[in-house]
Amino acid sequence: MLPTEIVKQVRRIQFQTGRHVADMLAGQYLSVFKGQGMEFEEVRPYTPGDDVRSIDWNVTARMGAPYVKRYQEERELTVLLVVDISASQDFGSQGRSKRQAAVELSALLAFSAIHNDDKVGLLLFHGGVEEYIPPRKGQKHALRVVREVLARGLDESAAQPTADTGRAASPTGRLSAWVKRWLLRLRAQRERDPRRATHIAGALEFCRRVLPRRAVVFLISDFLDEGYLPALRSVNRRHDVVAVQITDDRERTLPAAGLLMLEDAETGEARLIDTGSPQVRQIASAAAQGQDAALLSSLRSAGIDVMRVDATRSVVDPLLAFFRMRERRQRR
Repeated sequence: MLPTEIVKQVRRIQFQTGRHVADMLAGQYLSVFKGQGMEFEEVRPYTPGDDVRSIDWNVTARMGAPYVKRYQEERELTVLLVVDISASQDFGSQGRSKRQAAVELSALLAFSAIHNDDKVGLLLFHGGVEEYIPPRKGQKHALRVVREVLARGLDESAAQPTADTGRAASPTGRLSAWVKRWLLRLRAQRERDPRRATHIAGALEFCRRVLPRRAVVFLISDFLDEGYLPALRSVNRRHDVVAVQITDDRERTLPAAGLLMLEDAETGEARLIDTGSPQVRQIASAAAQGQDAALLSSLRSAGIDVMRVDATRSVVDPLLAFFRMRERRQRR
């Protein structure tokens, strides 16, 4: 039985994202993600105006009259939401954490995919893989995806699978033997590492092994990690990877609040700094901007599309901007 708070938030997100999907996102999503190719449908007689390159010469020779091949787009897509739920995602300065922003964005993407009859799946990770829900269709499945990422967003300590989630994460689920062994090994590793630092490369390697066909992979994280670019390039060669960086303004601009003890959420390292010093605030801001610039440069050099979402603002606007950017690029 799900906690009442989770049920209420699922319904609220379903209402809000459903309205956004209907009003703005569904058409944008459909125009950006076209499908995996063209599938042969039939051969029919040639009519004036048909592209001569579509003529089927073998059939034309047999019938003594020109015939053309007709194709239809293979529309069905597989969308996998790869969501970082490490400790650094708990940070939030204005009533909403980065993880909660990731939840809302995941809901928008899940309902957009289901609205267009695509499959959607979920991978939650931190220092290891926390939960994997294989891609499937249907409104009920989309709600499960939203519910799982929301449950982790509300209470990360309650990470044990419920009777429902256990079907995907437990050895009794409908997963391959390799996936079961991987999940068990990573679960044991997680228990030895309670700080749950971010390990993007491990999550990407898991994606590479469990996705047999080309998919659209949304990697949603604050990217406070290192050494993941080779894995990211490898996955992007086979799949369409979109990197979504979740940020918060307060991480980039320190307040003038005097002496503060700051703790790294993932390593536990603490440091006392004087935020009353303009020089200290300037150094911190410049370092954050430098990290953002380096991340953007490295992702673009790897051929990865990047979307940046500020947890203090709407998640709809950057998603629409991203869809429009992809659509403009495809028209060139």
